[in-house]
Amino acid sequence: MINAYENKKRWKYILLTFALIIASGSLFYTNYLVRNIAKSERTRANIWALSMKQVISADDNDYLPFVFAVRDSSLVPAIVTNEKGEIQSVKGLDSTKTYIKLPPDAVKDKNTPVYDPEYFQSELKTMISQHPEPIRIPLQRGYWLIYYKDSALLTELKFFPYVQLSVIAVFLLLAYTAFNSSRKSEQNQVWVGLAKETAHQLGTPISSLMAWIELIKDKFNAEEDPLVAEMENDVKRLEIVADRFSKIGSKPKLEVHSVYEVVNDFVDYFKVRVSNNINFEITGNTELKAGLNIPLFDWVIENLLKNAVNAIEGKGSIKVNIFTNKSKDQVIIDVTDTGKGIPRSKFATVFQPGYTTRKRGWGLGLSLTKRMVENYHNGQIFVRDSELGKGTTFRIILKNIRNDE
Repeated sequence: MINAYENKKRWKYILLTFALIIASGSLFYTNYLVRNIAKSERTRANIWALSMKQVISADDNDYLPFVFAVRDSSLVPAIVTNEKGEIQSVKGLDSTKTYIKLPPDAVKDKNTPVYDPEYFQSELKTMISQHPEPIRIPLQRGYWLIYYKDSALLTELKFFPYVQLSVIAVFLLLAYTAFNSSRKSEQNQVWVGLAKETAHQLGTPISSLMAWIELIKDKFNAEEDPLVAEMENDVKRLEIVADRFSKIGSKPKLEVHSVYEVVNDFVDYFKVRVSNNINFEITGNTELKAGLNIPLFDWVIENLLKNAVNAIEGKGSIKVNIFTNKSKDQVIIDVTDTGKGIPRSKFATVFQPGYTTRKRGWGLGLSLTKRMVENYHNGQIFVRDSELGKGTTFRIILKNIRNDE
């Protein structure tokens, strides 16, 4: 069965595929236009070269105006050099500069082009890099070479799809971030409202159960009855559950507690309520302390233990190890089971709302666990290791509070 998270993930991949198809189509069509314009510019460069050849070898000056008109109609920037690489003529470049050094008398006019040979050499290098094969014009003695570069339109068109796609990508990223933030905010509001309403609804029957238990004690003189004591324990447990839900959405108060004692107390409560085929073991440093909200942190441990119990088929064991790292700035809690394990590809997925391998599961346990560890206890939780058929280890990391702090 495909859960909601997997379905959402599939739609993300589908939308991403469509986006890649659109982007590829845009790039392909733009490259098609670039190739056609490049061919057109090469043709215009050839026409300009032929017109230059006609100007050079013309015997009849009657049609020279037509040749000049054809030559000047080409918009492609070009440079003509001789076989030695010396510039003979230029076209379509900066008209305020010249490659010919003018005599002093000619530069009195302020509109006279500035002598700047480095500019033309730089443009020539650009043209050679873009079109290494020049157009050759044979002369009676030697030959000329015509180099040209892409027009401003062609240059802009080459970069346009990348700019366009970048703008679209930024827009989509901002839109997705805003939508995702809005959706998470809405989910949080629904979750907080549901949690508080659940706590409110549980309040009345819990109070009634407590009153009924007191009535049973008085009527049947059952103060020391173990069954009544267990009923009291379960009602108190319901009170704790209601208290947990009431704390959702507000910043819980953290108090310094011994991590080992808190975990050990809950394991003692939990293990008598599951099959005797599962063995529980808790080890580690008993002196480590952290800021905990006990009702919520018990919920974290409960979800991990329930997850471990469900993963074990038949006999098995659950081990909780509490220790610190070398720097002693962190308390580490490893919960290890001998269950069926988790595929490595699902290490992050198991914390997503709706993910479950059980037919009747809601897929909220580990999602809530992650929320309570990270949002309320400022810690981390992740799958440290898992092997199919051998078991899984979940790791919780909390800030270690030393006695001198």
